[in-house]
Amino acid sequence: MSIFAILFALLIEQVRPLSPGNPIHGSMRAWSMWVSRNIDAGKAPHGWVAWALTVGVPAGVAFGVHALLWSTLGYVFALAWSVFILYSCLGFRQFSHHFTAIRDALEVGDEELARAELARWQQVDASLLPRREIVRHVIEYSVLAAHRHVFGVLAWYVVLAALGLGPAGAVLYRMSEFVARYWRYKHLEQHVPVSAALQGAANMAWTVIDWLPARITALGFAVVGSFEDAIDGWRNHAQLFPNDNDGVILAATAGAVGVRLGGEALKTAVAAANPVALPGTGDSASTPGREPEAGHLRSVVGLVWRSVVLWLVLLSLLTLARLLG
Repeated sequence: MSIFAILFALLIEQVRPLSPGNPIHGSMRAWSMWVSRNIDAGKAPHGWVAWALTVGVPAGVAFGVHALLWSTLGYVFALAWSVFILYSCLGFRQFSHHFTAIRDALEVGDEELARAELARWQQVDASLLPRREIVRHVIEYSVLAAHRHVFGVLAWYVVLAALGLGPAGAVLYRMSEFVARYWRYKHLEQHVPVSAALQGAANMAWTVIDWLPARITALGFAVVGSFEDAIDGWRNHAQLFPNDNDGVILAATAGAVGVRLGGEALKTAVAAANPVALPGTGDSASTPGREPEAGHLRSVVGLVWRSVVLWLVLLSLLTLARLLG
């Protein structure tokens, strides 16, 4: 079922992506804030209980509905539910339009528009960035977005689906990433009370949950890019970045396409005033490689899509072997 659900979900998401204000994401935000308001009491145990409820309940619902449909209505309805869950969790088109707008602006030489689009996408001040730094930041943000919205979701979906848990893995990953980011954003930029204990639990859980998917993504980039350079970057330069999981992906990307990544991080005004509160988003040293150029953006697009095809082929082969065995 996994490969068919993934294919259908990717096709639907390309044809009709979810809008930014869709009710599914609105429900995620409302549920996360309800739990934090009612469960978060500022102590570590409460933080973990709040995180477990926020992430575990939607994942449990996804599994429960899947199991019910499978047992009562059969394969087709269970497959349709998995497609719906994956469609809700995947998000190529949730960031690709930002990438495309910046790339098009750079190709026609409109750096001011490119800076404005980057600032709008990441809510940062990009007004003083030179062209090569615009390209570098776009590559870094895009690769991490592709990982978090596509490869990470697929990795956890496949793992838990193989254990008979249906689409619960996709929800687990998506909600874990979302709450770690959303609670921090609400606390820092909208001054909504979210305790340090709850933010710490969410960040720690997200680091653990993203450990394996990050390395799967990096391996895929190595296979479809420059393998030796990607593995060398992974082994020797991942530690240059403040976040271990992101560092693995960015170092492998830098090696796979031969581009220099890392350097000064863009921050919002709130982050600049309180950098300790934003773990994993600080400055880093730079990897070896050529200075970022607009042509590298097309290389990164090719890298991501080749990696998608690679994992689809591998899943297809595994599915075929299972059917024949």
